[in-house]
Amino acid sequence: MPYSMPSREIEECIRDCGECSGVCIRTAHHCLHVGNAHAAPEHQGRIRDCAQICSTAVGFMARGSPYAAAICRQCAEICAACAEDCDKLAENDGMMKHCAQVCRACAQSCERMASVVV
Repeated sequence: MPYSMPSREIEECIRDCGECSGVCIRTAHHCLHVGNAHAAPEHQGRIRDCAQICSTAVGFMARGSPYAAAICRQCAEICAACAEDCDKLAENDGMMKHCAQVCRACAQSCERMASVVV
């Protein structure tokens, strides 16, 4: 099948997933420096899972993989869980608030993309 230009939803999702991956990587590093619950293995795992699935989703969408929608549905679920986790640690921490916001936006973008590309 010849390559075709991605839809607006896919382009937006690629952008949102790329941003989310970068923000999660930076936030995970920030959390290690903060310590305590921020450095807990569960939190570190969740935020790193989010960064990795977002990066993976970008690759699937960019090459027009038939599995992109399935990956994005998983990405939405993981991003939502990461946002919830970051919200719990966000008190007086702008970076955590920003990470939660970006993860939530990415989850919504992935859900939109997956509903358009079936």
